Amino acid sequence: MKNLIIASTSTLHGGEYLEYLLPEIENHFANCSSIIFIPYARPGGMSHDDYTSRVKTAFAKINKTVKGLHEFENPIEGIENAEGIFTGGGNTFLLVNQLYKNNVMETLKKVIENGVPYLGSSAGSNITGISMQTTNDMPIIYPPKFETLGAIPFNLNPHYLDADLQSKHMGETRETRIKEFHAFNSTPVLGLREGSWLDVKGKKIILKGTLTARLFLQYQTPEEINPETDLSFLGN
Repeated sequence: MKNLIIASTSTLHGGEYLEYLLPEIENHFANCSSIIFIPYARPGGMSHDDYTSRVKTAFAKINKTVKGLHEFENPIEGIENAEGIFTGGGNTFLLVNQLYKNNVMETLKKVIENGVPYLGSSAGSNITGISMQTTNDMPIIYPPKFETLGAIPFNLNPHYLDADLQSKHMGETRETRIKEFHAFNSTPVLGLREGSWLDVKGKKIILKGTLTARLFLQYQTPEEINPETDLSFLGN
């Protein structure tokens, strides 16, 4: 049975890394003594070691050890033997490129389908969808495919922002960008606001947190989805 927490962000404004999610994470990884961390998205170009060190500090608060996937001579074996997995945020193009380059995308998909607990934030959440095509990130590198894990039957737009009607910014809004995606693709897209996450257990996909999420379906008016809604109907 699939078992995922898919979070819009790792850090809320003014908080420490993963602080707001730690109670959920502790329960999520209750049966895991160690976690494999996938640092490939490398926010700000930081090193894999520095990124993994940040995650180790956060997980030490719930008495979990962490090892970066980059530390394995054979990353496929690292994923196959993982008790639990966390993929952090950064640049989704870089993350997807590295997953394919190291031949672990399919292995990661298989272990998630087999029930290994998975946590994703930001870019690590983007890859749980059908494709990475609704990321906010710049295409700093060209992955061989946009196709990702397909652990949920739709795409995500983490860090979703509503249009500021008082702003003089003339660029496209997130809603406009998603509508551009739907001009060529029929995949549903969920705009996940900061502090929200999805709790996936088997076929159930429950929106968690205090905020609504914005659901975009091709050729339809966007809809606000309330917390505790089961989004599994999007797979029908």
